[in-house]
Amino acid sequence: MLPKMMRAVEITRPGGPEVLALCERSVPVPGAGQMLIEVVWAGVNRPDALQRAGAYAPPPSASPLPGLEASGHVAALGPGVSGWQVGDAVCALLPGGGYAEYVVTPAAHALPVPKGMGLREAACLPETFFTVWTNVFGRGGLRAGERFLVHGGTSGIGTTAIQLANAFGARVFATAGSDEKCAVCLRLGAEQAINYRTADFVETLQAQGGADLILDMVGGDYLPRNVRALADDGRLVQIAFLQGPKVELNFAQVMARRLTITGSTLRPQSDLAKAKIAEALRNQVWPMLDSGRVAPVIDREYPLADAADAHRRIEGADHIGKIVLKVR
Repeated sequence: MLPKMMRAVEITRPGGPEVLALCERSVPVPGAGQMLIEVVWAGVNRPDALQRAGAYAPPPSASPLPGLEASGHVAALGPGVSGWQVGDAVCALLPGGGYAEYVVTPAAHALPVPKGMGLREAACLPETFFTVWTNVFGRGGLRAGERFLVHGGTSGIGTTAIQLANAFGARVFATAGSDEKCAVCLRLGAEQAINYRTADFVETLQAQGGADLILDMVGGDYLPRNVRALADDGRLVQIAFLQGPKVELNFAQVMARRLTITGSTLRPQSDLAKAKIAEALRNQVWPMLDSGRVAPVIDREYPLADAADAHRRIEGADHIGKIVLKVR
């Protein structure tokens, strides 16, 4: 028997981490094609902080609670769901609502916990692996032997991108804000790590012939610098704007050098699009997780009641890898 009520963390009003508060909510009921997950761990991501600040509204049909990924056990299945059983250990991409003891998500967005991996580690996978896969290998079309640059190499996205690009045979370069973080990038598989406080990533990549693909979440004045760092026919994929989305850019060099500038966000994409990403990950990436060839990097864990501290941590500059909430 499922409980009627659950603990959750809500956003009481737009603002800083202090607006996050424990509350009690009704346990959601899965609809057609959905599963109910009894959450054990929830991942914390920058979009959660943007939502908390009032800058990233959830889709109309999504839970207003923050949380875009979680791991736990299947608690109930909606009509039409096959391939899963109550009690199965899963991790899943969520439309929202992960900061809670129970959450509903399309069953097609759930993936099995990799072999030899615990639920704590599995909670770190969906948001970053969905994002990296669709942007680096889908939109970006990264191929073996190409030069790939990822900014923020020790973020959740960065640590995932370095490992996957390396596993698929690319030459990986990464930027980070300290020598300690650069050392982490090298251990994860980067050929060269650039401390952006003491070196110019443009010069570094130009000396290598330019980047074939750049994954950026910084924006601002990085955009024209990224363009200069690209090789001819290179591609830039933008997934966030930590320094803002507006900048002046001389587009003549984009045309003359046949560059491609694209980007995407994950949350607004259709359920079908996300299901296709999940299927590709299951077939092409999950075997690497099963074997231990690729693994999440965890920075720190917090109890659900301390979600505000987790947000302070992710908005700071010190974390390396993923931050998770222990829900139960």
